[in-house]
Amino acid sequence: MSNIIVFGGHGKVALLATRILSERGHTVTSVIRNADQSDEIRAHGGEPHLADIQQLTLDDFAELVRGHDAVVWSAGAGGGSVDRTWAIDRDAAVLSIQGAKQAGVDRYVMVSFSGSQLDHGIPQDQDFFAYAQSKMIADAVLRDSGLQWTIVAPSTLTDDEPTGSVDWDGSSTQVPRGDVAHVLADVVENPGTAGNTFRFNTGSTPVADFLRADAV
Repeated sequence: MSNIIVFGGHGKVALLATRILSERGHTVTSVIRNADQSDEIRAHGGEPHLADIQQLTLDDFAELVRGHDAVVWSAGAGGGSVDRTWAIDRDAAVLSIQGAKQAGVDRYVMVSFSGSQLDHGIPQDQDFFAYAQSKMIADAVLRDSGLQWTIVAPSTLTDDEPTGSVDWDGSSTQVPRGDVAHVLADVVENPGTAGNTFRFNTGSTPVADFLRADAV
């Protein structure tokens, strides 16, 4: 079984994925900023590690991920200030990729969003531009890193009951967080998904079948 470190460990998707991975026998270290979240991390099967990722240096990231089998980036500013979005979704994410490279941790899974492309189309005068631009940049850096990377890129997240099936066929513009966690956990376990970006909504294709199909 693998030792996995998850950044943004208290996020809803990260918590659900932590539970899945821990139940499958993996050891999950969840990086959080608030010590009050520790009990919830443990309740989901993870081991909390306190750190403010906005303050970590490249060497800090390298030391933190060293010895793990996989890095999962599920951290984000969560709709905070534009400056914090740049600091976390772009700068800290990029430093974590560089840190993984420096520490020799080859497997890296990024939780992104379905619009993280060069032509994301978000006007620069909108607050969401900082998020779209940050995710696009971090994803591009990861693809160019030489790591065994996979990008999990869901559309709009909901708290609906998961179905265990997804698609990228235009039939939906949303996906339950539970299904994103399922995709994330399966991707972490499957090194054969390396080098792929999986964009998806809710759908009718079982997750395992979807991941075997060509990435989009």
